[in-house]
Amino acid sequence: MPKPDPDAPRYHHGDLKSALLQAAETILKRDGVEGLTLRAAAREAGVSHAAPKNHFDDIRGLLSELAAVGYARFRTALIAEAEAQIGSFEPIDALGIGYVKFARDNPELFTLMFRSGRLDFERPALRDANRAAFAVLASGTANGQTMPASPTATQRLSVGQSASIAAKWSLVHGFACLMLDRRLQPLLQRTQGAGDELDLLETILRRER
Repeated sequence: MPKPDPDAPRYHHGDLKSALLQAAETILKRDGVEGLTLRAAAREAGVSHAAPKNHFDDIRGLLSELAAVGYARFRTALIAEAEAQIGSFEPIDALGIGYVKFARDNPELFTLMFRSGRLDFERPALRDANRAAFAVLASGTANGQTMPASPTATQRLSVGQSASIAAKWSLVHGFACLMLDRRLQPLLQRTQGAGDELDLLETILRRER
């Protein structure tokens, strides 16, 4: 009988799910969503092939839980950018900058969160994380110049507020997708004094005021 590998990872009760999500994110960055399977996540984490099913049921569950992790980080990044940009941009524009920065820094995770049809938004973890992130986006317009410490997903919006959010959301999401697809590079190369994509975005947002 082979001896156990002393260097193999060992998990005690309660942290296997986190280890599998970390493994899944590693695979996502390295191989893309096409390379992410339950077996691949188990292999990356150094556990049995059956282990992921106990926590995620199937690949859709694993992808959804990983997207939930992404939305939680996304929410934190949006709030941090809004706080960093106080006095420089209106809250909704600061959130837009945070939106695009998150996409730039987490391209694979962003693509999973916003472009994947394989997610189950009824799964509690993903549903709640998605709503919490949207509440931050909504708060930038709903509360004028004040960014609440803990925006909630239950606050009500007027039609005008929703229209403002949709307009800004469309702008920054489209911009983020163009950036990730490298469609903005030819434009930047032809622009005198151009920096990077974020410089272009900030110019757009200032002109939108």
